[in-house]
Amino acid sequence: MDRMRLETEGSDGLVNIELLNAAGYEAFVPGNNEGLTYPMGSLAESLGKRARFAVLGANMRVMATGERPEWLQPGTIVKKGGLSIGLIGVTAAFADFYKLLGWQVTDPLEAVREQVRAMRSHTDVLVVMSHLGLPLDRRMAEEIEGIDLILGGHTHHLLEEPLVVGRTTICAAGKFGERIGRVEIGLDPAGSRPVFRAECVPVAAFPEDAAAAGIIGSYREAGERRLSRVIARLDAPLPASTERESPLGNLLAAGLRRHADAEIGIVNAGQLLGGLAKGDVTAGQLHALCPSPINPCRMKLAGSLIRQALEESLLDEFTAMPIRGFGFRGEVLGALAVDGLDIVYDPDGPDYGKIRSISVNGSPFDERRQYVVGTIDMFTFGVGYKSLREGREIRYYLPEFIRDIVADCLGDPDLISRCRQKRWKAVGT
Repeated sequence: MDRMRLETEGSDGLVNIELLNAAGYEAFVPGNNEGLTYPMGSLAESLGKRARFAVLGANMRVMATGERPEWLQPGTIVKKGGLSIGLIGVTAAFADFYKLLGWQVTDPLEAVREQVRAMRSHTDVLVVMSHLGLPLDRRMAEEIEGIDLILGGHTHHLLEEPLVVGRTTICAAGKFGERIGRVEIGLDPAGSRPVFRAECVPVAAFPEDAAAAGIIGSYREAGERRLSRVIARLDAPLPASTERESPLGNLLAAGLRRHADAEIGIVNAGQLLGGLAKGDVTAGQLHALCPSPINPCRMKLAGSLIRQALEESLLDEFTAMPIRGFGFRGEVLGALAVDGLDIVYDPDGPDYGKIRSISVNGSPFDERRQYVVGTIDMFTFGVGYKSLREGREIRYYLPEFIRDIVADCLGDPDLISRCRQKRWKAVGT
């Protein structure tokens, strides 16, 4: 349920469920795009009420009760070709994020070990559907006996030939729906152990299925209607730029600072794919300009680490850096937009020596001091401006996305007025 898609955003993921239903899927494991971008109530509606397939999450429980919701199972058994095939589902244990949405997500390998003990004697073939990534899939195969097959995702690995670890076969079909994983299962007549023949089938050359196109089209129209609601009206445009300071980038930085009750706001300008024109601003426009499912966060960060990131923001190798994944749905990293800082720099100065002075809300900047910073979760993953991953006392805000922060800011005339004031000033200007 990648919410970059208008159809998904406009239907709270129901389009994805309808497509899986129509395709005849029998089992599904939530990944971080589902579990970490939708509140539990939304998942209860989409996965709980609409899905005609088993939803598996052996390491997911409701925090308040310690139990799984009725629509979520740890595993299931399907019958195919005379075989009993056990399926166990596990998802990545982003515990700090999940608890903010009311989920308790436990150690996935312990959950798998428990389910293997419970299911192994009842199945001919035991399969783990893993949204953990290849490193943990390897470890699972090494440490847990009794697993025949692991179907892996999350880290986007493409295994064009299956990986065999001990007596476990691991398959992974890449990313972005570019390939379909196909695994044929048989039994070795000599030892009655399962044997696998696997391939990853490229799908780009196949025609779009007419029924699927019809489902997507109907939800696109509904999504456009839903996202056409006006959330603000601008008296003047708010331009955006990935290469340099701009009003909309400054507004997002100010919104992150306010949301986190911080001294400083910092965000990469590449989060914004364009600016806003004068006039009505709709939810659909904000979704198109800020499609990333990235959450705000608050941290304490040393001044020296902030300065390093600001220096990097003046270098083309960072502002033009392409990024894919980690929640980011833009094109390039972009320069840093800030709030609460005033920076004087020399464009002709040496790399990592361009900044002449920094002030924080009118006071001198202290590289030894810990500052409270409102920023985005992406930086805590070590993406882009890597010094920003060193923050302490990190607090994440879910389910808010940064486009929600922009929407809130558009209703504040003071923030809109201030976002036009320059934070970055070149020497002599």
